[in-house]
Amino acid sequence: MAGEQGHHRGGAQRGGYAVGDDYMRAIRGDDYNYGGHGQSQGQGQNQAVAVTLGKGVAAAAAAGSMLFLSALALTGTVVALVIATPVMVIFSPVLVPAAIAVALLTTGFVSSGALGAAAMGVLAWMYRYLSHRTSSSPPGSDKVDHAGAKLDSKAHEVKNWAQQRMDQARTQ
Repeated sequence: MAGEQGHHRGGAQRGGYAVGDDYMRAIRGDDYNYGGHGQSQGQGQNQAVAVTLGKGVAAAAAAGSMLFLSALALTGTVVALVIATPVMVIFSPVLVPAAIAVALLTTGFVSSGALGAAAMGVLAWMYRYLSHRTSSSPPGSDKVDHAGAKLDSKAHEVKNWAQQRMDQARTQ
């Protein structure tokens, strides 16, 4: 029993693969004698040809059904276009401005929602940053602190430079 289980799982002597080497060679079709149990080379070749033929038939069936569905979709699209063209021509003075208005409204609502969501995210981040200064800071707060310190340093440099210029102007 233990020997059979070892054989079905690839065997402990083969590294204990979950799927045996013989099985994988049979699936790939790269071993004519993939059973390894006394089969003749002719039987192995017939089985390899049968596996290849089965794969080909399955691929042809899938491709044929997909081709049929794409032809059906193309036919439906052409029929809908033939039916809708006269209607579009009749209503085009109304539909074109309406379509432009709908596009502008949609763009406005989508951008408004996106900007509102971004603003809420920034406000939530600021709340966490300002209310939890002593505990764990939110992501990116170290960069904000560094930028603030850098800005403060530059402000002091500009102030000192301006003060120095003012002093030079007074002495002249």
